[in-house]
Amino acid sequence: MSKLLSLFTALLVTAATALGAAPVLQDPPVLADAVARGDLPPVAERAPQQPLFVDLEARGRSYGTPGGTLSTFVARDKDIRMMVVYGYARLVCYDQNYDLVPDLLASVDNDDNRVFTLHLRPGHRWSDGAPFTSEDFRYWWEDVANNEMLSPSGPPDFLRAGGRYPTVSFPDAQTVVFAWEAPNPNFLQTLAQARPPFIYRPAHFMKQFHASYTDPEQLAAVVDDARVRNWAALHNKLDNMYDFDNPDLPTLQPWVNASDGKKIRHNFQRNPYFHRFDMQGMQLPYIDTVEMEVVSGGLVAAKANAGQADLQARGLDFRDIPILRKGEANGGYRTLLWANGTASQIAIYPNLNYEDPVWRALLRDVRVRRALSLGIDRETINRALYFKLAKPGAMAVLPKSAFFDEANRAAWAAFDPDQANALLDAAGLDSRGSDGIRLLPDGRPMELVVETAGERQEVENALQIVTDTWRDIGVKLVMRPLDRDILRNRIFAGTTMAAVWYGWDNGIPQPYTSPDYLAPRHQEFFAWPKWGQHYQTGGKAGEPPDMEPAQRLMELSAQWESATTDDERSAIWREMLKIHADNVFGIGILAEAPQPVVVSNRLRNVPEQAIWAWDPGAHFGIHRMDEFWFEDGRSN
Repeated sequence: MSKLLSLFTALLVTAATALGAAPVLQDPPVLADAVARGDLPPVAERAPQQPLFVDLEARGRSYGTPGGTLSTFVARDKDIRMMVVYGYARLVCYDQNYDLVPDLLASVDNDDNRVFTLHLRPGHRWSDGAPFTSEDFRYWWEDVANNEMLSPSGPPDFLRAGGRYPTVSFPDAQTVVFAWEAPNPNFLQTLAQARPPFIYRPAHFMKQFHASYTDPEQLAAVVDDARVRNWAALHNKLDNMYDFDNPDLPTLQPWVNASDGKKIRHNFQRNPYFHRFDMQGMQLPYIDTVEMEVVSGGLVAAKANAGQADLQARGLDFRDIPILRKGEANGGYRTLLWANGTASQIAIYPNLNYEDPVWRALLRDVRVRRALSLGIDRETINRALYFKLAKPGAMAVLPKSAFFDEANRAAWAAFDPDQANALLDAAGLDSRGSDGIRLLPDGRPMELVVETAGERQEVENALQIVTDTWRDIGVKLVMRPLDRDILRNRIFAGTTMAAVWYGWDNGIPQPYTSPDYLAPRHQEFFAWPKWGQHYQTGGKAGEPPDMEPAQRLMELSAQWESATTDDERSAIWREMLKIHADNVFGIGILAEAPQPVVVSNRLRNVPEQAIWAWDPGAHFGIHRMDEFWFEDGRSN
């Protein structure tokens, strides 16, 4: 049996606690009046019996002064959920070395990736002061995940191992056990994601909206008042742990949503029951309030340039760096350039599940996908958009990963119109119209519609260049910007021919990283949404993979789950990456363009060099935004 490292606290603080040297807990000054009035218990009564003490000095950081309001921007009202991403309070999470450590949990016992025993922190409380116990896990498992009205598809698919769900038990108030017959090595990694699965709920709050726990007449009145169709719709509407749009829903994150409804500005106040403390005993987060303003995406850089953001990366692109640098002197901020953790800044995904049978057959022809890749002038895009600071190439893992192979990045990524034309001719597309555009087998012109979320100017600029070079190989690119949610729904329904997005979120995988995002297990990989649906719903929706390379990826992903050594897992990773390089399921254009991060000159503990990544990392989350602080506790 193996124990996860850092079982009780972070960075060797366990020994100090065991010796009775734990710091004296301190209340943040902003809570002093509430404590004095008796509206809030003193910090010693709010903290878990085993708080998570963070040794900032061991990480090269400074102890901070509590206080202040941090201003940041998002482009959509629904993106207030970024507070759950940035706050990054998880059962287990990645530390700065990308090792998994307990966070909300005191510890985890892992028995051969089959039995995971989760140990909660005694005395840990939700943001409203109610105890956080195994009952919150039991409620989710029995009354939400396995309730057909609330979860028609059953528990989330990451909990299936060997085709079966676990046995879940709750020995006592601080212990939860997930037990599988087959190994489930991705269990802990999934809990640490930027968008975690939340295998618990605030049972004390949600039970009042559940038919099993509430008087039917009383619940019917609440349902009628909320104008929803039934109690399940009401429960799901209020049960938004990730969306973070229900200010009444208790949370374990460092900041609590204090704003209701759609607003231009959303305020998030410190969670008085947060479980993390610094080694001087001060309860985190240091910053009292985060103000998140909703602005048009095109205004984010301008507002940052004017000094209106204390911390900003979302909504900023490489092209914004010059204007951001110009505003530093008067704006009171600095512009950091972080490494980007995605496998590709821009990637085109031909939809192998597209509903049109003629186009579907063509997009499934590897010669066509290779030709489209060879028809892209990546060097010109890099020079025009990134001043040659990005790395042109196919979609592949980044050099920081042990699995990086230059051959994969170079595969079918040279600008070679002659070879591209030869491949398209060989694929039966050797007839052209009077305008030079190739003709499909049914006589239609080869007009490839590429849909985008319309959020990044660099994408549209890159596609303009691709439009010119694809025309030279007889392919007409038609760009169609859409709202992000509409785009996703169209892709999932098979009505999108091709889409543009980032490459794999995790461009720096390690042997412990599950390669399931390389296999047709997720509809979010835009090349095969129907195959992903089929796996995610246990065959209830979508289509099973019917191409040999995709089937092999499924086999390898399953083999990784049963592998017992890092050598076995690494070999599987390398074969899967080679399959992607050969088959060009996603057409990567370039990677590693620096991500600008605007930081107020008064804000401390923000790393000068870091990786900006969704998974693993949760953007600012892995860098511990709760440890950021303002000089003198003031934001300005």
